[in-house]
Amino acid sequence: MDDNKERLQKVMAASGVASRRKCEDLIQQGRVFVNGIQVTELGTKIGRKDQVEVDGKILTRENPVYFVMYKPTGYLTAVSDPLNRRTVMDLLAQDLKKKVRLFPIGRLDYDTSGVLLLTNDGELSYRLTRSAKEIEKKYQVRVEGLIDQKAVNQLMKGIELDGILTKRAQVEILSLDKKNRSSLIMLTITEGRNRQVRRMCEAIGYPVKKLKRISFGGVTLDGLSVGEYRPLKPHEVKVLYSL
Repeated sequence: MDDNKERLQKVMAASGVASRRKCEDLIQQGRVFVNGIQVTELGTKIGRKDQVEVDGKILTRENPVYFVMYKPTGYLTAVSDPLNRRTVMDLLAQDLKKKVRLFPIGRLDYDTSGVLLLTNDGELSYRLTRSAKEIEKKYQVRVEGLIDQKAVNQLMKGIELDGILTKRAQVEILSLDKKNRSSLIMLTITEGRNRQVRRMCEAIGYPVKKLKRISFGGVTLDGLSVGEYRPLKPHEVKVLYSL
C-alpha cells in the first residue's frame, strides 16, 4: 500500500547516502535506480522491498545513529579533504567508520572548537541545517578588547552582514580581563551563516581570539574532553527532531 512507502530521497538520506538536498540532486542527475530502473522524478515513493542503487552501489538501509563530538581546533568539518588535511572523521574509531557512514551536521570552522553532531541520518541533517526553523546555538567567545554595553546591544539587535541584518542574539558578558585587554562573552544565535560569530564580533570592533560552541539545539559537550565523542541519548535525539 502507498501508506507504507516513503519518498526516495528521504529513504536515501535516512540511509546515510547524503543530505536530503544532495540526494535530490543525485536523483535528478540520473544516478539512482530502483529495481533496475532509472528514476529521475523527486516524487517517487518506494517500499521496504524495493532495491535502490546509487552510482551502481546497492543501498543498505542502516539504522540511524547519532553522536556529539568535542571538535578540536585544527580539524576540518568534512568527510574527506582533497588536500589530505585532517578532518573530524580522523578522530573516529576505525571500527565505527567501517560499520556506518557518518557525516557532520552543519560545520564548525577549522579554528573553532566545541559541539559538533555526526550522524548517518540525512533527514535529521536536513531538518537542522536546511529548514527555516531557528536552531539555538550557544558560543563561548573570547574577544580582543574590553567589551561594553553598547557593543552588547549592537550584537543583540543584529549586525548587517552581506547587506542582511542578523537575527536578534542573546549576549552575556562572562568576564573582563583588564590585564590582557580581552573579554569572555556568551553569544547565542539561531542562524548558521558562514563564520557568523567571528564576522559579527569583527563588525563591532572586537575581533575573536578564541571560539567554542558549547551547545547546539540543546545538545552539550556533557563532560567530553577535546577530541572525544559519545552517542546521543534518546531524549537528545527526540529533542532535535522536535525543533
